[in-house]
Amino acid sequence: MSADDVIALPVAFSGQRLDWRDLPRHVRARIAELAGAQVTAEISATSGFSPGFAAVLELADGRGVFVKAVSSAENPLSPDLARAEARVAACLPPQVPAPRLQWSSDDGDWVILGFDVVHGRSPELPWVPTELTAVLDAVARLADVEPLPGHTLPRTDDQLAEDFTGWRKIAAMDDAEQTRGEEAGGEIGRWARANLDHLQRCEQEALRAISGDGLVHGDLRADNVLIDPDHHRVWLIDWPHASVGAPWLDLAFMLPSVTLQGGGDPATIFRAQPASEGVSDDELRAGLAGLAGYFVWSSLQPAPPGIPNLRRFQAAQGMATVRWFRELT
Repeated sequence: MSADDVIALPVAFSGQRLDWRDLPRHVRARIAELAGAQVTAEISATSGFSPGFAAVLELADGRGVFVKAVSSAENPLSPDLARAEARVAACLPPQVPAPRLQWSSDDGDWVILGFDVVHGRSPELPWVPTELTAVLDAVARLADVEPLPGHTLPRTDDQLAEDFTGWRKIAAMDDAEQTRGEEAGGEIGRWARANLDHLQRCEQEALRAISGDGLVHGDLRADNVLIDPDHHRVWLIDWPHASVGAPWLDLAFMLPSVTLQGGGDPATIFRAQPASEGVSDDELRAGLAGLAGYFVWSSLQPAPPGIPNLRRFQAAQGMATVRWFRELT
């Protein structure tokens, strides 16, 4: 993959972020109340797709807190995702490298989350081998973790039951719509359309393949990772999609974005990691078919409010996942 290919990937810094001054006065007052001090400065987050407010706030007493604040005005799904992230935080065991949730607030419109401030930056892209190794090591450790007893996380196969029907939805589209998707995907898109029956069959095996008892982040990409080189630590952030499923899912499902961003061949990386042990090609193929169908189908839908570049990113990930699936086939 050339540097031009990597740079051409739609960047993930596409959510329409709000500044502190954009928040309603009552929301700013509520944040100060929850934080226990007045806000003196903000450092806005630059990565991620989600619209809304996300920033490290410096407080008058010298402390800091990372705050997310969203309402349905930015995106109708954002408040529910924030509520899910608050629920997930209560289910994560202490060894998970995720920032601790300090407090939360939900008035039915605005959902506000306050996290510990963790130090780090997004990975360099194209991926630097040492940073990719550090992130893969963190993902490998996550594969050995289960959520806390009594957790409320959904099963991965239940959570993705509707999402993993993309190829069947595409098969039901008319020829003009299928052609649009094929042309957008180039040579890989043409292969996918010619092998649509096979993709559908594998997709129908996906939910069985992805079930399990491991803690699954469910949305790992470069923009959901922070690297702290000074302390040799990796943080995995943004957990609203967490579930309980097969321990190899986070590794497999992040690799299409890794290869798009210059990290190397997904098949080689996957089989070199301990989480891949015992995973058959049939199971992997089924999981990739479900993921690819979700990405490709989603990429053909209108852009969601406040996230204009999401569909282009999904299209790129969909084609990368189909390419890996084709190599396994």
